[in-house]
Amino acid sequence: MPRNRVSLAIALALLATPALSACGTSTASDAKEVTVYSADGLKGENGDGWYDRVFADFTKQTGIKVKYVEGGSGEMVQRAVREKSNPQADVLVTLPPFIQEADAKGLLQKYEVKDSDQVSGADKAVDGSWISVVNNYFGFVYNRKELRQAPKTWNDLLDAKFKNKLQYSTPGVAGDGTAVLIKAIHDFGGKEQALAYLKKLQANNVGPSASTGKLAPKVDKGELLAANGDVQMNYAQAKTMPNLGIWFPADKDGKPSTFALPYAAGLVTKAPHSENGKKLLDFMLAQKQQQEVSSVGGGFSARQDVKATDANAIALTRIMDGVDFFEPDWNDINKNLTSYVEDWKSATGS
Repeated sequence: MPRNRVSLAIALALLATPALSACGTSTASDAKEVTVYSADGLKGENGDGWYDRVFADFTKQTGIKVKYVEGGSGEMVQRAVREKSNPQADVLVTLPPFIQEADAKGLLQKYEVKDSDQVSGADKAVDGSWISVVNNYFGFVYNRKELRQAPKTWNDLLDAKFKNKLQYSTPGVAGDGTAVLIKAIHDFGGKEQALAYLKKLQANNVGPSASTGKLAPKVDKGELLAANGDVQMNYAQAKTMPNLGIWFPADKDGKPSTFALPYAAGLVTKAPHSENGKKLLDFMLAQKQQQEVSSVGGGFSARQDVKATDANAIALTRIMDGVDFFEPDWNDINKNLTSYVEDWKSATGS
């Protein structure tokens, strides 16, 4: 492994041994970079997101340049699967259940991130293969200018005014899109009931979208009246999208509800720059960066010992006030995700 101070003889030996890179070890010639494959939402529209700050500070402190590739959670996992024999990414960040899928497919190697003891057990893998770096919650957005008040229930979205004015990202491709299916199954009391509803909703649905992040700008402009999303991403987007409002569909008990949908990160198996990946994971979970999750990124810290009191943190607390929470069985969802998505495609004709 390279070190800041390495003898000339060792450096020459490393340069003369290119096979090392294929084993997931950085060489002296390429040790100053790290590649991140990530679900969208943490990088700002104008370069002002949490990732923008963290990556810039990381490069400044370590000299390691961050190469960033963004897409839907499922899309990023599938890309990593295709590259499994020749990995290009060092760190993979996705929403559940795709981080569990990545782990099950052998895409993640075990690494105990520094300060991981400050992250609750539900937000990390028991074996250290992944850990949450930003906590988050599923939600919907609506256009506050066109609608006097937010929709309250799923059935509100069946109204004729939403025809061709509603869109949700694709289950199985986007993490937030998959969350729509998970929430509907919970709220309607089962898969069949949820699919029956989503079949009806298809009359108003614009169509598939691989990326949830692209929907909020359409809602803000009035091209859409409602779309799915997540609290962190949508709250951050609302800073420059004044017509964007966040809401949560009521569950079967009539109360707005949601569930945790964290950005979870793992070190890629046989990562080309494994040591740099470890450094970046440690950096993202460090207290300073976690304190900035709310103040810069508009999200929720993954660390239990970080008690944010900034203006964003206060506003986020207000958004979540009165909302009930439930915990999906992520292992069951990961196990049955393929069949759930196929059933959704069949029900909706997607």
